[in-house]
Amino acid sequence: MSKGANLPVAAGAVRAVLGWRGGAGAPDADASALLLGPGGRVRDDGDFVFYNQPQHASGAVRHLGKQRDGAATTDTVEVDLRALEPEIERVVLCASADGGTFGGLSGLTLRMLDAGTQQEIARFEMEATTETAFIGGELYLRGGQWKFRAVGQGYASGLAGLATDFGISVESDGAGTSGPEPSVSPRGTAAVSPALPPTGSRTAAPTAAGAPPAPPAPPAPPAPPASSPRLSKGEERLPVDMRKRLSLRKEQVAVSLRKHGAEGVTARVVLILDASGSMSFLYSKGVVADVVERMAAVAAQLDDDGVMQAWTFASHAARLPDLSLGELPEWLELHVRVGELSLFRRSNKPRKGLLPGQVDMRSVGIQNEEQKAIAEVRTYVREHPAVDPTLVLFFSDGGVYRNKAIEQELRDAVEEPIFWQFVGLGRSNYGVLERFDTLPGRRVDNVGFFAVDDISVVPDPELYDRLLSQFPAWMTAARGLGII
Repeated sequence: MSKGANLPVAAGAVRAVLGWRGGAGAPDADASALLLGPGGRVRDDGDFVFYNQPQHASGAVRHLGKQRDGAATTDTVEVDLRALEPEIERVVLCASADGGTFGGLSGLTLRMLDAGTQQEIARFEMEATTETAFIGGELYLRGGQWKFRAVGQGYASGLAGLATDFGISVESDGAGTSGPEPSVSPRGTAAVSPALPPTGSRTAAPTAAGAPPAPPAPPAPPAPPASSPRLSKGEERLPVDMRKRLSLRKEQVAVSLRKHGAEGVTARVVLILDASGSMSFLYSKGVVADVVERMAAVAAQLDDDGVMQAWTFASHAARLPDLSLGELPEWLELHVRVGELSLFRRSNKPRKGLLPGQVDMRSVGIQNEEQKAIAEVRTYVREHPAVDPTLVLFFSDGGVYRNKAIEQELRDAVEEPIFWQFVGLGRSNYGVLERFDTLPGRRVDNVGFFAVDDISVVPDPELYDRLLSQFPAWMTAARGLGII
């Protein structure tokens, strides 16, 4: 499977097998699982299954432990999908590194097996660098059907940072004289007994009766505070509710950047929106408008001028007026439209009521020609050079068929200061976009891709983490090669 891909799971019970090869000085790794409810959060600390808590109370999720064969090691979590409690909608399959980073391991792979027949359902080969915790994949319920998605998202902040994202707090109980030790509790509750060890360590086995207790571990250094979101130009003019949403989302963008070692980076942000005929439903339901508002927070945090360039495309590409943050409500109303019935009419007459700056969607058409939008953005970046690199946020619902032309455009763009982050909006057939990570012959990986079934139900923390997971690594590699 490629990163972001998903498939249905017919088996009643599955085994998620994390595999890797180590060597001298390589870290060890541990598989774990988080059981999440409708809000994308654990209900309490019992919903975290790992080596110190190897079985969920329901019996539906179990940590089966490691098997070693020379340098090869596997660690397995079993999930009985039939036994999961009704309120559990997702099981996130995680891992943590002990004594180093995942970049020190080779052959990092997540395999999904039918627990009954042991037949392989899916195989996801992952790449890692400085991460100390990892989400390999997730099992999720959609329309009564369990599915598996390949995620491949890393955290530099360790298992504690990963768990915090899903509603577990790493707190200090202040007990003892040697300094606080971390405790784990769900958000909004009192801290419970230490269930989650400090990053990079394991809790020792209980001592025999009467034996002196082991000396307490030294306190973990405090996590660096998140950068305060910058007040972007025009932000103060937004309606109060939109301003509050934007502020919270900017904070989450800053947290996601910090996790990936990119705190304080700046970039020019470009938005590209699919306007093909199959997208009409997502426009009419307000899904696209919500996407734009959520992406405005990325631009507000990364781009100092509070302005985001935007394109729309179908059979042809068309540049939209720049999105100035202070004009976000008006921009959504004027430029993010249903696709209009006139889109399907074949008339050369100007559409009545078209306001200055609006794009007549009849000129854009209804088919998928992603390469035309890519080419226009490449031209814009060449003609308008900037000190900062460019991050392109490209949204499409699939139906990709111009694979050779798209691949050529993106290969030609490898030496340009642009990172292309593609997001699939729930359909299928993303073609070369989801295969691009595996294509050889590029000095640097300049393309990211993931797909979601329904982006409107993806929580902001998860969306921004997935959206920004590869951009920092590209920046580092591109800077080393003199591309930026």
